Amino acid sequence: MNQPLAYVHPQAKVAKNVVIEPFVNIEKNVEIDEGTWIGSNVTIMEGAQIGKNCKIFPGAVIAAIPQDLKFDGEETSVIIGDNTIIREFVTINRGTRASNKTIIGDNCLLMAYVHIAHDCTIGNNVILANACNLAGHILIDDWAILGGLSAVHQFVHIGMHTMVSGGSMVRKDVPSFVKAGRDPLAFIGVNSIGLRRRGFTNERINAIQEIYRILYLRGHNISQAVRYIEANIPSTPDRDEILSFITNSQRGLMKGYTRIKD
Repeated sequence: MNQPLAYVHPQAKVAKNVVIEPFVNIEKNVEIDEGTWIGSNVTIMEGAQIGKNCKIFPGAVIAAIPQDLKFDGEETSVIIGDNTIIREFVTINRGTRASNKTIIGDNCLLMAYVHIAHDCTIGNNVILANACNLAGHILIDDWAILGGLSAVHQFVHIGMHTMVSGGSMVRKDVPSFVKAGRDPLAFIGVNSIGLRRRGFTNERINAIQEIYRILYLRGHNISQAVRYIEANIPSTPDRDEILSFITNSQRGLMKGYTRIKD
């Protein structure tokens, strides 16, 4: 840690075995746990709490104030879990008084040039590919993957185990376990490959697929589909996760599958 070409504020709390490369700037009211590596030219501003064994690559800026004109200097934070990798020139803004914090979970990979705005909550094992841009107040659940150059509208909810195609404009909520693509963004199937990689059985995947056939392919509107699923599909954690997601959606679900016309 004793890097003479880095600046660490005397009030920052940095574990002894944290590696800090040259030209890093760490401000007061920062906490960094053991085993973390901070590459050169990284800026970590007030309010950052960084977990164990993270890797933060050159040029990243953590806990800058929100790009929100309503922000009035309130004391807020960025909380980053353990084993998360933050690649070059990622920017993560701290929260506003709306929630007081921006949260990044454990074991995440934020590729180069990702931007995460104020009050976002990112779950565990999430991958955001290069140049994804997240507006404020976005919720991304565990194991979601967003392709490069995707842009996500404020207050959108992206469910667990989802795969969103690169270059997507995400304006509506993306329910759990699905693949999303096309323009405008639409359901293009269940993320069966990702689910198998994470230990889902074929029986479990088939049950999820049947729920989404009812929701998107059988001609029901959302309310009709929910009533049918509740009445005809036995309760399981996966079924209940999907129904809970739909019930609590604030922006409405992305559209269903449609064939592209020649």
